[in-house]
Amino acid sequence: MDATSPVGALLLCRAEPDAVRPVAHLLRERMLLAPAGEGWSVLVPEGTPWQDRRERGAGEPAEPVERVLGGWATALAVGSTWPVLALWWDGDRAGCTLAAGFRRPVGYVWLADGTPVGEDEAMRTFAERLGLDPVPDVQALEALTRPDPEADARTRLRGLLAVLTRIGLTLPAGLDPGEPAAALTAGAGARPEAELITWAGWRDAVRVELDAVENGRMGPWMRGPRARALAGAQLAAGLPLALWGAGRRSGGWVFAGALLMVHGALGLAYDRIRDGGPDGP
Repeated sequence: MDATSPVGALLLCRAEPDAVRPVAHLLRERMLLAPAGEGWSVLVPEGTPWQDRRERGAGEPAEPVERVLGGWATALAVGSTWPVLALWWDGDRAGCTLAAGFRRPVGYVWLADGTPVGEDEAMRTFAERLGLDPVPDVQALEALTRPDPEADARTRLRGLLAVLTRIGLTLPAGLDPGEPAAALTAGAGARPEAELITWAGWRDAVRVELDAVENGRMGPWMRGPRARALAGAQLAAGLPLALWGAGRRSGGWVFAGALLMVHGALGLAYDRIRDGGPDGP
């Protein structure tokens, strides 16, 4: 990878597509969703918001790809029970961000020539949150944090994916780190099992999510004191997160906070929505 390298990104979710679909709808972005091995799914952004969302003020550049992907990964993770790993790259750097629930996201970055510039401890956190083996897998991850003149940033990302194959991840053909966004979209779209995720409005998104939750493992937890306590916690956490993102002028983090508040409000209103039937609010 060099200064002329394309910009691209992938979102790896440790869940089946049926579980990812309702949460992905709430991102309000066009994405392709496809299975990526046993217990994994991949989301491929169809657009390039880090390039398409132009200046918010005079002379201010578009939002960096890593910030957009970090916000999306956080939004997906706080709205689900599974971790999300975002991979991104541009002409100068490449990196990854792991989001899991309400815990602080952890990430790692390599320069284009493969020089590591992250904290070594991040890889141990990766292994712990993804359920990797604490000895051989951690050793393989830590090798990615050491100088290697033969490994550029693209090679580092491939090395990370190789470790994740041990817990079931298998990226579909055509989704290779370092490729431009258009090539990734074409590669994912060529898969017969891929499906397009589009935004159809809050009403439809809420109903899609309710159906998915009720038919999944979380259905029994959607009512009662525990559900109301969780919903209240989501509301309480969402507002400061959105304000913090606004202070940093980061649309991704603002959306993560907004999504938390939506989930909290949805949890508190769940009984009323369902009691209203299919034509209810």
